Amino acid sequence: MKNQKETIRKMVSYLNDEEWNGGFWLPNIQRPFVWREDQIERLFDSIMREYPISTLLVWKTKSRIRRRKFIDNYKNTIRLTDFYVPEDDKTKLLVLDGQQRLQSLFIGLKGSYEKRELYLDILSGDLVAPEDVRYKFKFLDAQKAAFPWVRFKDIVFSNDLPNRIAKSIIRNAGRELTEAEKERVEENIALVQMQFVNRDLIVYQELDSVDNTDAYREDDVVEIFIRANSGGTRLGKSDLLFSLLTSSWEDADERMDELLDDLNRVGYDFTRDFILKTCLTLLNKGAAYEISKFRDERIRQELIDKWEGISAAIRDVRDYIYGRTFIRTDKAMPSYLVLIPVIYFRYHFPEKWDSVQNLNEYLLRTLLSGAFSGTPDTVIDRCVKEISSSGEFDVRKIFDIIREDGRNLEVTENTVLGQYYGSKQIHLIFNLWYRDFDYTPAYENNLPQADHIFPQSLLRTVKRVNPETGSRNLLKYYQEDRDQIANLMLLTAEENGFSGKRDIPPNKWFADKDDAYLEMHLIPKNPDLWELENYEAFIEERKNLILDKFSHIIQRGKP
Repeated sequence: MKNQKETIRKMVSYLNDEEWNGGFWLPNIQRPFVWREDQIERLFDSIMREYPISTLLVWKTKSRIRRRKFIDNYKNTIRLTDFYVPEDDKTKLLVLDGQQRLQSLFIGLKGSYEKRELYLDILSGDLVAPEDVRYKFKFLDAQKAAFPWVRFKDIVFSNDLPNRIAKSIIRNAGRELTEAEKERVEENIALVQMQFVNRDLIVYQELDSVDNTDAYREDDVVEIFIRANSGGTRLGKSDLLFSLLTSSWEDADERMDELLDDLNRVGYDFTRDFILKTCLTLLNKGAAYEISKFRDERIRQELIDKWEGISAAIRDVRDYIYGRTFIRTDKAMPSYLVLIPVIYFRYHFPEKWDSVQNLNEYLLRTLLSGAFSGTPDTVIDRCVKEISSSGEFDVRKIFDIIREDGRNLEVTENTVLGQYYGSKQIHLIFNLWYRDFDYTPAYENNLPQADHIFPQSLLRTVKRVNPETGSRNLLKYYQEDRDQIANLMLLTAEENGFSGKRDIPPNKWFADKDDAYLEMHLIPKNPDLWELENYEAFIEERKNLILDKFSHIIQRGKP
């Protein structure tokens, strides 16, 4: 294993370039690029502050490995399949560890992020706390960028001397700069040249299978890839398992993307992690992630052979919950794991799927109670074992198994009243409550929104006496008082928009509302309770209305 060094400017020029030692590429086992633009901007700030960049890991090989290009012009809608390179037996360098950093550098120096290029505030650089941004980078539209923002790639790839670059920037600033500003421009240009052009800041370890063909076989490289990435948080367990799968299934990532795109097109958020755990369970290999399972060629091949049936079962369950239940958005699905036993039943007993009984009760109770929270692998395995042996989806037996595992299934008054603004189950409760709301999320910002009936800003004005000073300067209603479900209602995006409710107090908002509106939102009809001084009485009355609304699901004995 050799250590190599390059400047950042040279390194980004070698990406996707076959002319330089075969060029640097990404192997198919690498996951998609996931950094946000603010993360990229912070990386450039870190380099300017002379923070070290971690060592990269590269494999030099002639193997016919499926690979893809680094993305230059990044868009959220890109598909990795558009960047695949035809397989060949030429020398190439495959990046095993360091994709996110190299990809970020490539986008910033050679491309764009959502059609916006990277700019540097050439006057930034004041001393700040370590956790703050010192050198300000921003992806900007070229038509809107103006001094002190300077397109960064123009500085890095200029062949002029640093003082000439600085003079050009000063001359074209559009105003007369102060001496201090001129010095800052000169200092920053010199720093950019040093960090991106002159210093060998990119260090990578090279696994050479070209000159030493026996040292690193493909299986060895997959193992090295896993070990290199499993020590940190850059890759999750599912990413590592998927890397093993893609080493023997050419279009695994394409098929996975197709399935996820289809599942999530109506507003859910199914993940690769969920799909892989479901696959293991459906193949009776246990829900727990174990790398040994995906190292087993027989399991990998079985998954490939049965993929169509597995994906069809997952789609059918998605269609059921979307079309026939109260769970019509990702916000109302606090845990997708409750679906695995259901998918198992649909996959192994498709002839009984249309006549399944009490499925809504199972979904409602497990989701509201959080029965599959924590690490539920054991209870998932026990549930599917019962389904497999009986050939039925017997909700009572499944509930017994969940309870025997020490998990709670009870939906109590506190389950409902204990919800608060931002809690995991709040939108599940609202989905049950507001059956007539359109939850189809054509765009995320059009989703119904939880809103405070008594605005937070209004409640913060209510003070109580400080016993130590006698002054009325202590909050009377803390966050838990303001954010409780009894002070929340669901509004359409239009109602809660710029010209909507916002911070309007209830005595004004409800003044012109009819009885149907008040009943839908479970609002006490006594206008006196809409006054700020009667907030606590309002809350108690509304709690009673909410409990009446959900009396049919509140647990008062074992179902």
